[in-house]
Order: sequence, then structure tokens, then C-alpha cells
Amino acid sequence: MPDWKIPLSDLAFDQQEFSAVNQVLESGWLTMGAQTQAFEAEFADYHQVSHALAVSNCTAALHIACMAIDLGPGDEVIVPSLSFVATANAVRYTGATPVFAEITSLHDLTIDPESIKAKITEKTKAIIVMHYAGRPCKMDTIQQLAKEHNLYLIEDAAHAVGTTDSGHFLGTWGDIGCFSFFSNKNLVTGEGGMVATNNPDFAERAGRLRSHGMTTLTWDRHKGHAWSYDVVDLGYNYRIDEIRSAIGRVQLNKLAANNQARREVVRYYHELIAASLPEVTVPFGEVTEETNPHILPIILPEAVDRKNVMDHLKACGIQTSIHYPPIHQFEDYRKHYQNASLPRTEEAARRELTLPLYPELARSSIEYVVGSLSEAIQNPSTRN
Repeated sequence: MPDWKIPLSDLAFDQQEFSAVNQVLESGWLTMGAQTQAFEAEFADYHQVSHALAVSNCTAALHIACMAIDLGPGDEVIVPSLSFVATANAVRYTGATPVFAEITSLHDLTIDPESIKAKITEKTKAIIVMHYAGRPCKMDTIQQLAKEHNLYLIEDAAHAVGTTDSGHFLGTWGDIGCFSFFSNKNLVTGEGGMVATNNPDFAERAGRLRSHGMTTLTWDRHKGHAWSYDVVDLGYNYRIDEIRSAIGRVQLNKLAANNQARREVVRYYHELIAASLPEVTVPFGEVTEETNPHILPIILPEAVDRKNVMDHLKACGIQTSIHYPPIHQFEDYRKHYQNASLPRTEEAARRELTLPLYPELARSSIEYVVGSLSEAIQNPSTRN
């Protein structure tokens, strides 16, 4: 592994996380206990949602969400292609079919409501949106579309923990919201995720699905609240452990401050890129107080070879990435589904580059990244 001078992401951990882990180890209870219950309650309270259920990862959350609305063979679900593959995979796990919609533009990489509208058929049962980079989809319009066509609305809020739009938390606009706590996210537990909903029936089923369809958990029996259990659904082992829940509680307390730090990092990036690299497009524009950036995507000039730019930055010790190769162009998707034509998505994916972003990224480091990026773009060897 390269010894990065500036990694793509970094952990904002301190002694609080270490102490939380030690307390769990000292308690002698490691799975789905008091820490998990507290994490769920605190997460629900923070996001002003009725129910929050912690799970092993966001993919599990998405699968549970799809199961909770009874997706199955013959159903279609409209999804973005510019997302992590789990967004579409979760639909396929149920036997339903993902139908890919376009992004809005190179300036807005979230799913386009007009494209959603054009994809709705008599088989459509749900829409899944993904709040790319922590920026909200056009939820008023999409919510109205779902209502008009009697469709379920699931939010892939993996990038958007703690983020609001018009004062309303992302992940709580639709029927079910799904969050990620992966190691590069704004709230980090290593692995882990959350299902959030205001629907008590969905919450009850999600609770069963995450633990083998059982009516009671080991913790309930340990506390003397039950002595046996029934299995009433075909469930899965999507449980979270107490260590991750304890870390999640600490991270939740830090979330507002870490998101504020991310805003300041992105604002400085915008300032420097606008001044020295006007040919580079920075999607989404203004960073407001509601913005909680997860990643920093840029769109390189059309004539620039992205791989050469990434190689130059790597030589400078700067880690970059791509978010994302379009799902509809993956081999397995081309094999099983008609290859969709999504020209805006494909153009964005061909030119997108993700720069380092984390709360403790210093201004001097941002200057170094932008300076190195400028060198790469101006180098004739990076031109197509």
C-alpha cells in the first residue's frame, strides 16, 4: 500500500472511541444489547424519526428496506446508476428488477426526476434515490411523483447522515431511509448501518428480518424478558455488534462538529479551484449550512486523461478515487439486463474524480492537492 501524504479519507477518532470499546469489552456483552438500543434511540432522536434499527451495514439496510415493502419477481424499481452497486444489488436480492435513471446534469449528480418519470411503468413498485456526496436529491418533486403513482420511496442515505434539506433530515422523506457507517463515512463504525422509518409496520418487520425472523432476541432472554422465541419470517443475520454501536454513539455526538469541519474544507476547495482551475467543474455549487459533504467530486475538462491525472497525484502522495463506475455498465449487469443508455451518467462517470476530504484536512494540504491537480491538468502528457 502506498504511504499516502494525503489519503482520500481519514478517521476522526480520539480517546473517546477507545474508551467506548473498552467499556463494551468490560461489560462482557458483545452483540445487540444496551449499547445498540441506546445508539438506535439517539440516532432516531437526532434525525427526528420514529424508528431506527441498527444493522451490520448499509447493504443489509437496503435489502431489509426492499423486503419490508414486499418487493419480488415481476416488480421494477427505479434506481440511479451513478451509485455504489449495493443500491441496485439490494433490489436484485428480492428477485425484482432495477431500472436505471439518469443524473440531472454534470452540475448535479443526483437522480433526475424527469428521468424517473419517464421510466415508470405498470410494473414499477418503488423508487430508490441516493443522496450523492451528501447532497439532496430533488425530494419535493420525487416525493410527489411517488405519491401520484402510488410508489414506495426508499432513500439510500449512505452519504447523508445528519443532513437536512429544507429543515427535514435526509433518510426520513420517504418510506424508509438507509444509512452507512463504513470507514470513510461521516459517521464511522468500520462496518454498520441503520434502517430509519416513521412506519411502525416497516420497523417491526425490519427488526425481525435483521435477526433470522425471530420474535425475541438473545438480549431479551438474557434480561429475562423472554425465555423462548418463534420464527415468523424468513430473516437474515444482519445484526450489529455492541462495539460498533458504542463507537457509533461517540461518533454521533461528534457528527455536527465533523460535518461543520467538512463544510469548511469544501468551501476552501471551491475557492482555490475557482481561482486557479476555472476549467474544472465542481458539482452542486454553494455550500450552505445544511450541506454535509461526504465526498468531493470534480468533473475534469473533457480533453484531460483522468488516469494520467490520478497517476500524477499518486506520485505526489495524494490518494484519489472515482465515484462511481456506472452500475449499468458492469459486466454482470450487462449480462442480465438490457444495457441502458444513460449519456449524462456515462459522461459524468468518465470525467469524475474524487479528491481527499475529511474533517481534519488542513488548509495547507488542500492547497497542495489543488496545486498538484493544477500541475497535472496543465501537463501536456495528461491530454487526450
